[in-house]
Amino acid sequence: MSTVSVREAVQADAAEIARIQRVTWRTAYHDILSEQALTELGSPLVEARWAEAIGHPGSRVHLAFEGAFAVGFCVAGPAPQEDVADAAGTVPPDAGRTGLIGTLLVEPRWSRRGHGARLLAAAAAGLRELGADRGITWAAESDSATLGFYRRAGWRPDGTVRTLDTGARRLRELRLTGALEIRLVE
Repeated sequence: MSTVSVREAVQADAAEIARIQRVTWRTAYHDILSEQALTELGSPLVEARWAEAIGHPGSRVHLAFEGAFAVGFCVAGPAPQEDVADAAGTVPPDAGRTGLIGTLLVEPRWSRRGHGARLLAAAAAGLRELGADRGITWAAESDSATLGFYRRAGWRPDGTVRTLDTGARRLRELRLTGALEIRLVE
């Protein structure tokens, strides 16, 4: 069995993160996203945006490996108020102690090997270091795999929904919330 690990990403990882996003979105989200959005993932600007995200203060990008292969990544940081607020715009009292899992992707051919759980655990630990005691994320209502993953981690929809325009159709997302005390069973 290959060695598995998670580490914080560095600038040199931006191309690999862009590749994982491109492959994963084309495989898992081709029915949700427009062809234009998927085509734009091949732009050099995507890699530049990932390099910028890696260097962004306050957020952390974690990269999962199986052996020498980068297989997934997770972006986490303090949750912006607009992500924490309810549908009426009311910000809860714990907003300053809420972290956001902005993206968690594992390349489909490497799924079901625990990489997502390791990434979530690393991100949760990083968020706790930043003072967060609760996490949130957004997932497409139609993405049963992602919703199931977070449910198994103890995260649940909190009743807040948003609708995004993907260019081809509207995407309804559910906000999920959960504790940041993630325990891995190896």
